Amino acid sequence: MKPKACLIFNPVAGQGNAEQDLEEIKSLLSPAIDLDVVITTADCEPGQLATDAISRGAASILASGGDGTLSAVAAALMGTNIPLGVISRGTANAFANALNLPTTIPEACESIVAGQTQVVDMAVCNGLPMVLLAGIGFEAETVDLADRDAKNRLGMLAYILAGLKQVGNLNQFEVEIELEDKIIAVSAAAITIANAAPATSILAQGSAGVVFDDGMLDLTIVAPTTPLIAIATAFDLLSSTLRGMASQREEVGFLRSNRFKITTTPPQKVVLDGEIIGMTPIEIECIPGGLTIFVPQIEELQPLEKLAGLPNLKIEMKT
Repeated sequence: MKPKACLIFNPVAGQGNAEQDLEEIKSLLSPAIDLDVVITTADCEPGQLATDAISRGAASILASGGDGTLSAVAAALMGTNIPLGVISRGTANAFANALNLPTTIPEACESIVAGQTQVVDMAVCNGLPMVLLAGIGFEAETVDLADRDAKNRLGMLAYILAGLKQVGNLNQFEVEIELEDKIIAVSAAAITIANAAPATSILAQGSAGVVFDDGMLDLTIVAPTTPLIAIATAFDLLSSTLRGMASQREEVGFLRSNRFKITTTPPQKVVLDGEIIGMTPIEIECIPGGLTIFVPQIEELQPLEKLAGLPNLKIEMKT
């Protein structure tokens, strides 16, 4: 008997042909999975669709769409142990990239059918579930500038253009970061708190080592004072991340904790997993092992040589 799974499909995600994508997904999954397909609409929020599917007895939930759809479904699954299958079809695909998941339909479906799962962390920010990161200041303003129409027309270029525009309007603000054992006061242009983050989310990469299953959150402070310094700092964060090394620039700071309380003066916009949720202050806490996801199978490395045990074996090394 095939396992039951509910596929939550967002037809307006990304820039591809939604009908073709859905048919491809069904053709790849249906031979192995009893698939219940539900389509998101303006009146059917992905998280509620996931909750409804759980009540119908779905053994797993599969989500296909952009980062907003995937995060909403993940939020509904937090703490349930019901595995989430991720089929990314968005603009940035940050969700899949951050969790080292496939970003093509065939590879994503292959990992779901294989059935291998992994438990990863989530977080809660001002009462809202979070898988990836929360951004305060620069990142939130950039996301706010990159509207849906621009993303549909330009894809990732919409974020880049919005970021370049925001550099020209760079503003610092005062920040108070409260941890269990201390309070830190600093000036910054961007604060990012990450549970998981792709390398392209450079404002989260101060430590260049965000780990999504360690029970901790990584906070990065970016504090350039001019547009030119901001560009140099962004380049440094990108290059240091690609090298796997923490940034050494004076404009960058980072620290780790399982929870933070952050207040700013004046209040700043907050983006949570790609969606603007309001203004500071925020309280954010890691939820270890909060989400189960389907992951690609890890191929075991096979030995290149095996001779031991052969009869009359003699090995003479050449000089």
